[in-house]
Amino acid sequence: MSRNDYIFTSESVSEGHPDKVCDRISDAVLDALLAEDSLARVACETFATTDRVVIGGEIGLTDQAKLAEYMERIPEIARACIKDIGYEQDKFHHATCEITNLLHEQSAHIAQGVTGQRGDEGAGDQGIMFGYATNETDALMPAPIQFAHDILRTLAEARKSGREPLLRPDAKSQLSVRYRDGKPVGVEQIVLSTQHADESQTSEDIRAIVEPYIREVLPEGWITPETEWWVNPTGTFVIGGPDGDAGLTGRKIIVDTYGGAAPHGGGAFSGKDPTKVDRSAAYAARYLAKNVVAAGLAERCTIQLSYAIGVAKPLSIYCDTFGTGAVDPAAIERAIPKVMDLTPRGIRTHLDLNKPIYQRTAAYGHFGRTPDADGGFSWERTDLAEALKKEV
Repeated sequence: MSRNDYIFTSESVSEGHPDKVCDRISDAVLDALLAEDSLARVACETFATTDRVVIGGEIGLTDQAKLAEYMERIPEIARACIKDIGYEQDKFHHATCEITNLLHEQSAHIAQGVTGQRGDEGAGDQGIMFGYATNETDALMPAPIQFAHDILRTLAEARKSGREPLLRPDAKSQLSVRYRDGKPVGVEQIVLSTQHADESQTSEDIRAIVEPYIREVLPEGWITPETEWWVNPTGTFVIGGPDGDAGLTGRKIIVDTYGGAAPHGGGAFSGKDPTKVDRSAAYAARYLAKNVVAAGLAERCTIQLSYAIGVAKPLSIYCDTFGTGAVDPAAIERAIPKVMDLTPRGIRTHLDLNKPIYQRTAAYGHFGRTPDADGGFSWERTDLAEALKKEV
């Protein structure tokens, strides 16, 4: 039996966290290529440390003759990301850090797998992907990760607007949320570490800056006199970003998804074009789980999909509603392939993924976001709910 009364903790990291700097650059490279070639195949990895960014991976273009032309743009794409995030430190500055571009042509053998051997388009790799949704928040996301993201996004907006000029880009949040009868009711522990401008600023000084924003984000009544606060618990945090710690693409996959409240197949998202099912099928699984909950078929839902490289159709579809379902999970499993084509091409078509919409996903979570008018976060729509109800 699942527990009803417990404390669950999730963390988030800001766009200025070293790993998120790398995710942002990788997705910016992807977006730039998709803007020019909607069929571009990209697997871009980024590494960042003091005064240096290294970009590597593979690119496949419809017209490979243009590869050299695109390569010339990569350093400026990276600098634009670093500038927008806000890094102008002595040892990590958008204008002066060294950018090394090691991207090269995609492997013909990997391309062969995507093209498929049976006349259809295969998955870009084998793997398992999970999607999850719960009705405990309006976004149908677990409360701890959703509000941890919201805190950091709100602080970033305050920093960039100039309202809080003493804050700097690197930050982490963590919330320990109390559940009663399976529903979130309050926060037991709040952890917030943020880079700041002045070594003379104390933890108390930083708390005075960030506390109003945290209170603004969290639901009324969740912070009580018993809630414990840990703001910059180590004290000074002036050296941050890639100068303070090295960063790498794809190292925050639990932050990117459900904060540990649901399984993760293991594959990272950023820097990968939508032929890679690590990304597109994880988006599809979230889309399906969210629509199951939005349709009232369950209060909680996990969907698992599995794929083999070069094979178009998923090998398996699994649904778990944790005893909260209005119908048998097996009925949902049977309904899913009737309402959505889960081949790689089918996912890309249904969710309109061959667009430059990925840079915005690199920080504050790939899920629980509001769908954009240009197709961004299309996997957050609930337009499949009625079709699912009808099939079930």
